[in-house]
Amino acid sequence: MTRNWINELSTTPKYLQIVNGILSAIEDGHMKEGDVLPSVNQVLVMYDISRDTVVKAYDILKKQEIIEAVHGKGNYVRKTNYRPKAKIFLLFNKLSTHKKIIFDAIAETLGADIPIDFFIYHNDYKLFKRILSEQIDKNYTHFVIIAHFNEGGGNVVELLKQIPLQKLVILDKKINGFYEDYACIYQDFQKDLYNALTEALPLISKYQNIKILFPQNTYHPKEIIIGLKLFCQKYNFLYQIIDDTNSVEVKKGDVFINLMEDDLVKIIKKIKDKNFKVGQDVGIISYNETPLKEVLLDGITVISTDFEQLGKKCAQMILNNERLQIANDFNLIVRNSL
Repeated sequence: MTRNWINELSTTPKYLQIVNGILSAIEDGHMKEGDVLPSVNQVLVMYDISRDTVVKAYDILKKQEIIEAVHGKGNYVRKTNYRPKAKIFLLFNKLSTHKKIIFDAIAETLGADIPIDFFIYHNDYKLFKRILSEQIDKNYTHFVIIAHFNEGGGNVVELLKQIPLQKLVILDKKINGFYEDYACIYQDFQKDLYNALTEALPLISKYQNIKILFPQNTYHPKEIIIGLKLFCQKYNFLYQIIDDTNSVEVKKGDVFINLMEDDLVKIIKKIKDKNFKVGQDVGIISYNETPLKEVLLDGITVISTDFEQLGKKCAQMILNNERLQIANDFNLIVRNSL
């Protein structure tokens, strides 16, 4: 009965996987009113998980009055007329601080009674294709997908076209060559960077050369580079695109834009080796806000999409059964590194 409650490929917390598994079994007619559920001990042994995980799952179902406990006998299915307003398949490229913010905002806005199955494919298109192919025929009402790949993905459009258009929500980046009227909450990478640098122009003006750390094999959109070039052409800045942070040379008058956290650490080390003063001799602008950047070097200037807003907009679109294309807000947060 419980063999499908836990999917090891899923990043959904295991207690929620148990909840979703039981709800799916009820919805599919595999569990009926009065059926006894496996004991907490049986479930924890079967999946090698903690007692607290199983108890938490059962407690959620009890609060929803889906199951009930009978003293001395166990837990039973109380009602079978449960029909979720939605059931969400969530597929993200990685589990970072920012992706967790999106997930939490989606889950909180949807509410506890809407099940979410959450998967991560680590920017690997083969894994993306495998996970999606295995789940595409399941009874999800919505497929929420972020499509970023380090390499491959040439036939992602054909793969996504297998999902009914009314069920699909794309996040973070538009899909080139896809239908025009699919649901999407996206970043306008070219415009966002151009506008952020323009807003920061009074501070950037004390530097001469803008260097962007843009790895060769990256999932980041090339539109970022286009936005940088347009800004530098308009305001007469030199620019350099660096795909190997290890070989970069730091000079006075440089301002660095980093996309990856590892590159930020490397460039800070190089600046310290030169005894340069960040915010005076050299500037730093980092993509995507984190709590650490508020305090690192007395504050790192950040350009960042509003990840919480992105998640909330996604959930609201699902709840309202809308199919819109919305550009998400992008902000400049000025700190002492510029």
